[in-house]
Amino acid sequence: MLGKGFSGFSVDDVGAARTFYAETLGVPVRGEDMLWLDLPGSTGILVYPKGDAHEPASFTILNFPVQDVPGTVAALRERGVAFERYAGTPVETDDDYVFRGGGPLIAWFRDPAGNVLSVIQDDGAGE
Repeated sequence: MLGKGFSGFSVDDVGAARTFYAETLGVPVRGEDMLWLDLPGSTGILVYPKGDAHEPASFTILNFPVQDVPGTVAALRERGVAFERYAGTPVETDDDYVFRGGGPLIAWFRDPAGNVLSVIQDDGAGE
């Protein structure tokens, strides 16, 4: 009945989102009023404007699988990405901003609209 699907999320500033995803993260982006993140292996992810009605997601909306989480965190920090520090929580991150408490390594950061994203360990990821 249903074929393909895709996910999407809102931002308050499409221009800032375009710069962040395309230039800072290096993700292929297309569109003007609404953006499509053209990630390999996906049908695309829609990024749509909500202006003043936007509320950042309080959960991880987009995960980027990588082979080297600490190395990717370091490289993104050099590009100006600020990672979340979750001290005193079940997902406490270390001095490298990485959660190492079981399961795959993961580190969280936010886009300019405040949405939570992550880089997560995937040994099969083709970085």
